Amino acid sequence: MVDVGGRRLPVVIRRLERARRMTMRLAPDGSEVRISVPHWTRSAEALAFATSRTDWLAGQLAAIPASSAIGDGSVLRFRGDDLRIVHDPAAPRRPVVDDGDLRLGGAATSLTPRVLRWLQEEARQLLLTDLADYCARAALPCPTLALSSAQRRWGSCAHDGTIRINWRLIMAPDMVRRSVVAHEVAHLVHFDHSPAFHHCLKTTFEGSVHEANRWLKANGRTLYVPFG
Repeated sequence: MVDVGGRRLPVVIRRLERARRMTMRLAPDGSEVRISVPHWTRSAEALAFATSRTDWLAGQLAAIPASSAIGDGSVLRFRGDDLRIVHDPAAPRRPVVDDGDLRLGGAATSLTPRVLRWLQEEARQLLLTDLADYCARAALPCPTLALSSAQRRWGSCAHDGTIRINWRLIMAPDMVRRSVVAHEVAHLVHFDHSPAFHHCLKTTFEGSVHEANRWLKANGRTLYVPFG
């Protein structure tokens, strides 16, 4: 454990065979400190490293967005833009996007779970389209898609070909979401990060991988805003 900004956070240490130096980051939701170290590193060294960087960790913790209430007039991120929630109890329960608004009816007490389900279903449909698109470009059959809530990865490709994509990418700009899908499809061709993999990704993805990665590095944590 380490004290950060008045909170005690667990320190999770990962020993990696290929690691040559110690690296540290805060979990996207601020729940733990994650340190990757070379396999020979002692736990005490990793803990001392975290303790010496508590000011940096506190800054990272402060940057985590506060809980976002879902209700009439609140704002929701969707495909890189803001949607204003317009709630009318007498309107249909199913959310509908209308010129910058997300309109829905039903009870106010059930808004949060219904909006989250809507976001996840929108994510599933868009990701299925993205996946089919990139698999067609790579002349591959379309694999199984699963939505993920992972806090370490935006996407993953399993050995059986199953692709998992974080549903929260529905809140990011389209090119960012699509870059993650293209990345995982490229892994269906090259299950590594070799030059051949990067060439495959570059020729498959229509945008700038560098720009998409830069956006995620700068803004990815904001996608983990907790809804209340």
